[in-house]
Amino acid sequence: MARWAMAVPPVIFAGLAAMFWLGMDGRNPQDLPSTFIGKPAPAVPPTGLPGVAQLTDADLRTGEVTVVNFWASWCPPCRAEHPVLTEMAGRGIRVAGIDMMDAEKDALAYLSREGNPFFALATDPQGRNRVEWGVTNPPETFIIGGDGTVLFKFVGPLVGTDYETRFKPALEEALK
Repeated sequence: MARWAMAVPPVIFAGLAAMFWLGMDGRNPQDLPSTFIGKPAPAVPPTGLPGVAQLTDADLRTGEVTVVNFWASWCPPCRAEHPVLTEMAGRGIRVAGIDMMDAEKDALAYLSREGNPFFALATDPQGRNRVEWGVTNPPETFIIGGDGTVLFKFVGPLVGTDYETRFKPALEEALK
């Protein structure tokens, strides 16, 4: 009986080690799967900013790939990625924005000061529409196919290695 009891800890250890080994399958814990991939993009909010082109659902179904960025003027990571969005727009990529949970005056002041990379913009002042898109916190960015299908979702700012290795290749593939 004593020999059997001495074998239990190594067997338990081996079982746990096997579970941990199998659990490390290379998935990126930051890569949150989106239930919208391959499905039509949810509706965009019907509200916007005065003097800024209003984003509509039709804008996501023009036959051209569109990048949709959820952002806010109060969001430090959004500020960090703003130059990347500006650069994309400068290269002719259609960048649309959805300003979420932001005061209108703050959003307008930010775009006036930093530049507006968005060809059209919608606002989600109460954060209700973001739920329909599965957005938790800004920034989150979607690549939408020309037919309005969600092709890719990126959580976090469009900067750094993750942006370079995941978002940029997905965008290049969508633009082909």
